[in-house]
Amino acid sequence: MLTDIQCRTAKPTDKPYKLSDGKGLYLEIKPNGVKAWRYRFELREGEKKKESVFAIGEYVIAPRGETPAEAQARRDARHFTLAEARDEHIKARGLVKQGINPAHNRQLERIKRQQENANTFEAVAREWLALRDWEEVTKTRRLNMLTRVVFPKIGSLPVKNVTSAHILDVMNTAAKKNGLTVAAEAKRTMSGIFELAVSTLRADADPVYPVRKALPANKTQHKRPLNSEEIGQLLRDVEEHNGRHETIVAFHLMWLTLCRPNEAVEAQWSEFDLDSALWRIPAERMKKRKEHVVPLPTQAVEMLRALHGITGRHVHLFPHRDDRTRPMVAASFRQMLNVLGWGGKYSPHATRTTGSTRLNELGFAADWIERQLAHVEPNAVRRTYNHAEYLDGRAKMMQQWADYLDKLKVGAEVTHLHLHLHLHLHLHKRLA
Repeated sequence: MLTDIQCRTAKPTDKPYKLSDGKGLYLEIKPNGVKAWRYRFELREGEKKKESVFAIGEYVIAPRGETPAEAQARRDARHFTLAEARDEHIKARGLVKQGINPAHNRQLERIKRQQENANTFEAVAREWLALRDWEEVTKTRRLNMLTRVVFPKIGSLPVKNVTSAHILDVMNTAAKKNGLTVAAEAKRTMSGIFELAVSTLRADADPVYPVRKALPANKTQHKRPLNSEEIGQLLRDVEEHNGRHETIVAFHLMWLTLCRPNEAVEAQWSEFDLDSALWRIPAERMKKRKEHVVPLPTQAVEMLRALHGITGRHVHLFPHRDDRTRPMVAASFRQMLNVLGWGGKYSPHATRTTGSTRLNELGFAADWIERQLAHVEPNAVRRTYNHAEYLDGRAKMMQQWADYLDKLKVGAEVTHLHLHLHLHLHLHKRLA
């Protein structure tokens, strides 16, 4: 068997020569001075045995003070000491005993590593998202969450290499920066992505499962309707907020029309007829893919006319801070609410629940309220009737709603603002 001294002191000659270490392992000394580890072996192919040579790597002397990480990087580059070459030789012999050519096995392992590197978490996540039977607006929102919360942490990692520790880091960071709701959404989404990765043999297990209960349950009552005092306090807090003007206006538009948060922040100037006090939200932006006509109270019209002088040259009413060709994101509301101390007590999605509850309490027709919330009437005939007959009533109702919000904002005690609509309600009941 060879000694390390023999390996170190072997000198090149005009022709290559070998120093045998036994059982097919030898060190080849080349004329250019390179010392290469080789393993000669035989494999049976049918009735015959075929001799082959496996190139293990080059001989090196391990540098003094080499760290384990540096040693691994050196071995990955196929530079081996005598002891390490013997270890590689043992592995190769084990493959030969199984009838596997070690050179072919190396090629296969290289391909597998390349595939794993290509199958990053982000790549699998985008594939998973494309497979969802969701509306495009929902897919866009989920991709936005992944881009902000998850991809910066694990997006570039091979999906097979993501561990539970990585997942826990994503969840803890999301809970701290974005809240428990976002952390829970990230957890559910990551688990779904790993379900796809496991089912397509690109991951061995779902690393989300072991840490699924690491964070406290989200107890935020996102859709609990606010009472009158809470509405007034919220509106006062927002009014006094020193944040971005567009965010505050978008928030007011959501309350004045009871639209969904994304419908407000993604609004385009082309959708508005301020002279007629109407906002036509196109079907492609609506949850039910039906155009929605929204009557605008005087407060909304005046607010938007003032805003037009600021953002009227852009497509969107509320352009994104960094890219003015895109709309702002609904997450801006959550960030503002967190600053104001409303995070965990109120979600923008509760605005519609609050509006519905308060308008019903004030005695407005349920059909008017449902139509204002863009809840689609299943009966086609009634749907046509609702569009034709309720717009005028809804316009009056929403003006009353805007006046109601104004009075709550200044701390007034408000009840029965709908009384002057009594005649309209009476006629509606007779027609129903």
